[in-house]
Amino acid sequence: MKRFAVVLAGAGRLDGNNIHEVVLLLAELAKQGASYECFAPDMLQHEVINHYTGQPQYEQRNVLYEATRINGCDTRPLAELRVADFDGLCFPGGYGVAKNLCTFAFAGETYTVLPEVERLITDFHNAKKPIVALCIAPMLIAKVLPHTTITLGQACDAGTVATKLGAKVQLTGEGEVCIDTTNRIFTTPCYMLNSDIAGVARGIAALVEKLLASLK
Repeated sequence: MKRFAVVLAGAGRLDGNNIHEVVLLLAELAKQGASYECFAPDMLQHEVINHYTGQPQYEQRNVLYEATRINGCDTRPLAELRVADFDGLCFPGGYGVAKNLCTFAFAGETYTVLPEVERLITDFHNAKKPIVALCIAPMLIAKVLPHTTITLGQACDAGTVATKLGAKVQLTGEGEVCIDTTNRIFTTPCYMLNSDIAGVARGIAALVEKLLASLK
């Protein structure tokens, strides 16, 4: 059974992970015969958004504690993730990826990636283990591994920045998957497109199928 580390960025699409993407990814890994373990950085999230109004909510929340709202107390601190224990690394999307795991949401093309996340991406890549990134999460890959091929769906500002960094940005439609076979990077656009949950589910299912096939 192949085992994957899933890195979470909180709970809620505006300030953490998109919960649909996390749940669909975890369910699809299990459905297709893989196992997973979830991790999140033990740190304050960049901001808290009221998901009903879309406006900032002036309080502090911890990314790890928020991530447990999705996966429960089995979620472990990111510092405990060891590359040798897993066959691949996965990043679900949501604006929290661009706020908590990197600074793209508010720094634009001068953004940086959380050092622990950067180290893990580099270490998994050096170990020739696959890396999955959904929705906006390929921006993590574009910064750390700038000469890889990713998708962010259709033409967008994020894609322009990724291209400037040296990434090849492949245009994809709903349910499609981009695979960089050389670097073992698997990406799909999810809610970067105007998709519904069924379309997102198709993309994630196709990605997991191709991911597991690459490990046979």
